[in-house]
Amino acid sequence: MRDHAPLMRRRAVLVGGLGVALGAACGCSNSGGPNSGGSREGATATASPAPPGPAGAPTTAPLPAATPWRPGPGEVQPDVKLRAVELIEALGTWGPGGQGAAAARERVAALGLPPQLADQAGPLLPADAEAVVEVIDAQYGGILADSASVLVVCRQWSATGSTVTAGGTTVDVRLSAASPRWTVTALHPADPGPAAPQLPTLAGRVLAEPRIVLPPAAVADLRSGSVHDSVLQAMLTLAGPHSFQVSVVRSGHPLNVFGTDRPSDHPAGRAFDTWQIDGHAVVDPATPRDLVEGFMRAAAAAGSYNVGGPLLPTGGATANQFFTDDTHHDHVHAGFLS
Repeated sequence: MRDHAPLMRRRAVLVGGLGVALGAACGCSNSGGPNSGGSREGATATASPAPPGPAGAPTTAPLPAATPWRPGPGEVQPDVKLRAVELIEALGTWGPGGQGAAAARERVAALGLPPQLADQAGPLLPADAEAVVEVIDAQYGGILADSASVLVVCRQWSATGSTVTAGGTTVDVRLSAASPRWTVTALHPADPGPAAPQLPTLAGRVLAEPRIVLPPAAVADLRSGSVHDSVLQAMLTLAGPHSFQVSVVRSGHPLNVFGTDRPSDHPAGRAFDTWQIDGHAVVDPATPRDLVEGFMRAAAAAGSYNVGGPLLPTGGATANQFFTDDTHHDHVHAGFLS
């Protein structure tokens, strides 16, 4: 069953979404660099020193500055992703006095989108006096002729006074075709659930592996104990020959394969998506195709029955073990039966 699912990106710190800079934008290796690619444009945003510690841990470091995410070469319908990302950046970034639902609705309306979308922002609207979002990746959860799901993977820092709290989430942004630009119809933020009383052994090994980079929602998925061992073991196996960045594991992904009524493997904790391999964005046309194909084959060898990506390797243990389509032009999907 095909599962059509969808370094820190440079983001702009906007005050109240009205264009007032909160801080100087940092330089990033987004365009043209080894990480560059379509959806996140391989942006490795050097957002000033990020506050140390896990998500939710308060520090006294200043809020990082960031540059806006921009699509790069290789993207399918790049403005669809940009539309989704602009909304998430506007919702999750504000200066002093810009907190609260009313101000968030104004930021959404300034984008020409329904202001009530702010009521679906969930964890992107902490009660702090100021905040900044940095998009790590934007990948398709599905792209059809008139509708799309864009998974916007982000970090967020918020502050009241001198205390900064690091967080972040993944939002499944639903869009429909419209003129002159697609419009956003709904937001579905990740809901990883509470951490398990005891961290599962394999999850702990993955979290400690420096060659596997996980975004905040995926970290929370592992800590919840809801990710199958088959997924975790495959990640560890792939971390032997490769370093890679994961975009989505369980939460923040559509419940069904986009455009169908078939359940996705992601919400069941039986899949993960990879947007960057050995410093190269999967979506970037400059990324060696043999690198992507090698990673896909390695995922299959590690136990995935359902490996999707931007190309179609020959062979496979079953006739349909490998697949490709527009949804998977920007990431490698690996699904597992148990």
